[in-house]
Amino acid sequence: MAAFAALTALATGCRNDTAPAWEYPELGTTLRSLSHHLDEGCAETAPASCVDELDRLGVLAERAFAEVLDHKLLAGGYLAAMNDLAGARELRLAAAQEARARHDPHYLPFRHAVQAERLAYRRLLAELESLCTAPPAGDGTEPV
Repeated sequence: MAAFAALTALATGCRNDTAPAWEYPELGTTLRSLSHHLDEGCAETAPASCVDELDRLGVLAERAFAEVLDHKLLAGGYLAAMNDLAGARELRLAAAQEARARHDPHYLPFRHAVQAERLAYRRLLAELESLCTAPPAGDGTEPV
């Protein structure tokens, strides 16, 4: 029975009220918000319409980063995902500038850059969820 409870806690992580004792509620809230905005955002077909939504996701990612730092949860995979996201954002900004210069809101490299940034946010979200469900160092009773 205890093994079932442990597996359930690990599987649910930060997503609901049955999260493990080491849950980080603020991080869980930010993850849910990030996930929701990522799933619901950019329904428009024109990549230019996604720019504001991607910028809002950036604010949420920065909030999540601050919470990760507060709880001392940094991990290599998370840092790699943050670096990938920063690179994708730079690429999107450069492609957006080129699209504006060409007066072409459907500029193909811009569309690809927007898709790459959304994918980078998905990788970041997966890394954040794994941080949120992992027990703290030690036996889980030490302060974080």
